Amino acid sequence: MAQSRPVFHFNSIIVRTPSRSVVNGLRADDRGNPTYDGVKAEHDAYIAAMRAAGVEVTVLPALEDFPDSVFVEDPALVFGEGTILLRPGAESRLKETAEITPTLKAMFETVLELPAVGYADGGDVLTAPKSVMIGLSARTDRAGADALVECLAKLGRKGEIVATPEGVLHFKTDCSLLDEESVLSTARLARSGVFNAFKQIIIPEGEEAAANALRVNDVVMVGSDYPRTIEMLDKLGYNVVPLKTTEIGKIDAGLSCMSLRWYR
Repeated sequence: MAQSRPVFHFNSIIVRTPSRSVVNGLRADDRGNPTYDGVKAEHDAYIAAMRAAGVEVTVLPALEDFPDSVFVEDPALVFGEGTILLRPGAESRLKETAEITPTLKAMFETVLELPAVGYADGGDVLTAPKSVMIGLSARTDRAGADALVECLAKLGRKGEIVATPEGVLHFKTDCSLLDEESVLSTARLARSGVFNAFKQIIIPEGEEAAANALRVNDVVMVGSDYPRTIEMLDKLGYNVVPLKTTEIGKIDAGLSCMSLRWYR
């Protein structure tokens, strides 16, 4: 599959305003509830950073019935070629797909849908230059991943199914793409060998949550709570934009979760 531009070049994103119910969002490790004001402030800063990076932002209204709906990346995938409606692996999030579908149908000519077998979360999907990597996890099973590979093929993209380390929520919890040849990864994910074809930049021990960074055009957005990771990337020549993720981190989220990104 030939790409005319790097996979991290975007000019359009979709985000959703956090609901007040976001304080009740899912989490595997209970570190207390986030505050609504805290999540909203982090989300607002995220939108500002996206606009500064040269992206047009479509902001969808809050959905009070769905505490996790601010994390729009999980119910769908978007590419310049079209969109794929997913089936989130947490039962409380399944109906989020139907909520975002009208917006996606208005924006994309090609809309594919995962069949009602298995589950696949967008948080388990890393778009790399040569393939779209799909991590099997507690939220993405083999049936969902296989169906997603078929949908990707219809868009002219190659899907590649890989493993997520035991006990890690999403594949992208532990990794992000830094450029055409380099990935930011935790040591535990790097050990699996999934990134042997890449230059691997390993997160400093104790800052594993920083792995969910986000390359958008010329900048790399990184959680501001991870100074050693920021310093490491800065020394490697990346244009780092630190963003607060303290509150969303309490509900198992990071920077990639909060937007759907594509080049229109």
